[in-house]
Amino acid sequence: MSNLIDIQSQIEKLQKQASEIKAKEFHGTVQEILAKMQAFGITVKDLQGAKPGKAGKVGRGRPGAKAKAVKVAKAPKKAGVPVAAKYRGPNGETWSGRGLTPKWMATLVAAGQSKESFLISN
Repeated sequence: MSNLIDIQSQIEKLQKQASEIKAKEFHGTVQEILAKMQAFGITVKDLQGAKPGKAGKVGRGRPGAKAKAVKVAKAPKKAGVPVAAKYRGPNGETWSGRGLTPKWMATLVAAGQSKESFLISN
C-alpha cells in the first residue's frame, strides 16, 4: 500500500505532465478557435458580450501570457429602429405590440377587456 509521500510524488509528476501536454496543445487550440471565429464572423466583442451562465470572463488565458490581438471580420450591426405605439392604455401607457405584454395590458385583458379596444387609430 502506498504512503502519503508516494501519492504526493505521483500527483506532482502527473501535474507536470498535464502542464506539458497543455503547453503543447495550446497553440493548436488557439488556431482552431481563430479559424472558427473567422468562418462564422465571430468577433472578440461577440465573445465578451456572451454570458454562458456564470462560467467566468472570456479572455483569461494562460497565467503570465500576454494578450494577443485577434483580427476578425466584423459582422454588420443590426439597426435598432423604434416602432410606433400600437396600443394606448387608460393612463397614457403605450405598447408597440412587440415583445412581452406589459402588465397594464395583461391586467386589463384579465379583467375582461379586449386588446383591440386599446388600439391607437391612425
